[in-house]
Amino acid sequence: MNHSKDKFEPFEYSYYDYSDWYSNNPEPTKPPKEVISPCDPTASDAIFHICILSISLVIMLILAALSRRNKLCQGFTRGSSSIFSPTNFLDQTQRKGVVMAVFGLVFSKLALLVIAPDPLPFSKDTPAEIKEFMKIIAIFYYPVLYYPLMVCSTLQHKAGYVFGTLLSISHFGVQLWQKLDCPKTPELYKFYSLLASLPQLVCLAYLCVQFPFLFFRGTQSEEDLDSSYYTDYVKSLLKKKKKPAALSSTSCDKATLVERLLNMLKSYLYLPEKVFHFPLKLAVSVFVALVAIYHTALLLVVLVVPTLHIVRAGIDENIAFLLLGFGIVLSDDRMEVVKIVTFYTWLLEVCYLCALTLSCVVSLVMLMRTMVLHRSNLRGLYKGEIYNLYNSQKSLRPSKSGVVCWMGLTGYQAAIVCLGMVIQTVVFFICFLFLVFLIIIPIFYGRNLIVFEIAGKAWPGWVTVVVVTVLQHVAAKFAFVKKDAGTRDLNNRESLFLLTYLLFLINTVVGLIVAIWRMVITALHNIVHLGRVDISLLHHTAEAYDPAFHYYTHFLKVEVSQSHPVMKAFCGLLLDIMVVGGQVGQKIRDAEEGIQESSQSTSTSSRRIRSRWQLVYTLVNNPALLGSRKHFQTMQSLESILNGSPKHRKQTSSRREVGKASSTEPAPSSDSQDKTD
Repeated sequence: MNHSKDKFEPFEYSYYDYSDWYSNNPEPTKPPKEVISPCDPTASDAIFHICILSISLVIMLILAALSRRNKLCQGFTRGSSSIFSPTNFLDQTQRKGVVMAVFGLVFSKLALLVIAPDPLPFSKDTPAEIKEFMKIIAIFYYPVLYYPLMVCSTLQHKAGYVFGTLLSISHFGVQLWQKLDCPKTPELYKFYSLLASLPQLVCLAYLCVQFPFLFFRGTQSEEDLDSSYYTDYVKSLLKKKKKPAALSSTSCDKATLVERLLNMLKSYLYLPEKVFHFPLKLAVSVFVALVAIYHTALLLVVLVVPTLHIVRAGIDENIAFLLLGFGIVLSDDRMEVVKIVTFYTWLLEVCYLCALTLSCVVSLVMLMRTMVLHRSNLRGLYKGEIYNLYNSQKSLRPSKSGVVCWMGLTGYQAAIVCLGMVIQTVVFFICFLFLVFLIIIPIFYGRNLIVFEIAGKAWPGWVTVVVVTVLQHVAAKFAFVKKDAGTRDLNNRESLFLLTYLLFLINTVVGLIVAIWRMVITALHNIVHLGRVDISLLHHTAEAYDPAFHYYTHFLKVEVSQSHPVMKAFCGLLLDIMVVGGQVGQKIRDAEEGIQESSQSTSTSSRRIRSRWQLVYTLVNNPALLGSRKHFQTMQSLESILNGSPKHRKQTSSRREVGKASSTEPAPSSDSQDKTD
């Protein structure tokens, strides 16, 4: 029977053909669909959580008693030794592994709560009316559940390491037991629960190894102000930089090309450095972003790919009649139609997986680029280079909004990475569909060349646009620009004016093409960089309206003002003086007051003067010490002082007023003034 478009009658033909075909071809038997029933593991989740909460409460009480006894015995401690402080997020020298693992656990639990039928482990078959309330309670429950794991490493006590080992092994063993008992679950995809629990198992396995390692290594005393990291950082700043040797002209050109390639590669590759430690909050944010990329990619796969498999497995000869209803004739042979539709469905799955893979690669590359810019921004702000980030004069002091942004940056970045991956996957999928079904497949089979037919009909316009554009560039280079004595100027101005008038309309068409291309480039740029918070997707004048970039800049204000390496090096030296005291402290005080022997050598005096100037250079723009200076404490309005700069106009006038008020008082000596500043 000839199935042509001219002889096709939808209702009569479909009725007759369906009955005739079904009478001669019974429906083929399909394999039974796998039905996965809910599984209850041998280790009950409710009983385990009740037991682990009780054990955690007892451990917290024991650790509270031990920390209280340590405070009473030692009297003076530099670190945080309280169970109410999970960790010192402003310490750049501590080990970050335990904190990152705990944050990864908490975020993985949040990712599972999105589709979990029972948000809390204490209730089964949660009613739909209270499920959302249960999810809100679970958001606060799981951070409390894993809180003791972080405290056990923060107290730096061997008993804490033992308890941390016990808790991590308990969590890891029971969760592994449950997944081995019930590897398949009916939610979304049969192995989704197992695959989604892999980050939790990895984090718990790391904790099971890390706590015994900390126990056998012993308590580490060189952390935060006790560490030599801050003094090494100051030494690297004050160290003289070696100037590179002069190169010849040819070698300079070659080195410039090589340097450009290396700089471009280094800008997307983060390599740790000895004199710079990544802050804890940023390290946690990066790790949580990696976990977020994994969970988002897994969710995007299990939501689409199994459905495409089911659709492809259900394609039979009836698809030919469905396509005929829309006037689409792929072939006269029904089996060939089935093969073509199956092949197109497979191409659809390939395009989706390619888009998802590209989205993951782009997210990882952007995350590496973010780490490089984090380091660059922190170093710049440490040196006082405020305009490179803020484009205006800012005071690096904590504020109300800054503290809120500092607390929530990790969560903000994880959420933005997840949303960015979803949008990137959708856009890349559309681009791959356009490339495959409108360009590659038509070229390969030689039919349905719709795009090429449209472009072929408009070829005179494209040729005209290209020729006019090339003509303008060639004329500008050879006819309208002249070089005279090393300078450049316009030439043949009459011809330039004539050509400008004649090409006005064609330049309007070129402007339309440029506008479309600009829109495409802007959209792709924003979509690729959507998961980043360290850059703004808006113009410099509108950066304040970008909430993600606003959170990031305020986070850096708090981070720099509270954990500046130079400030911490200075505070560490002061604490060393307080602890040591005695003869060493007396010598330092004598040196500051200028009580030295008259037979002091010239080299020692110049060294002392140079060290004082270096101290002033490193501390004068430190915003954290601004309020401790004597001449700033006498001012009424400290808000007018930006970053401790003594050159500000309002600050200079305030100093003059203070000088007039204190003109009747005796002037302090130079030594006491140095000591005060």
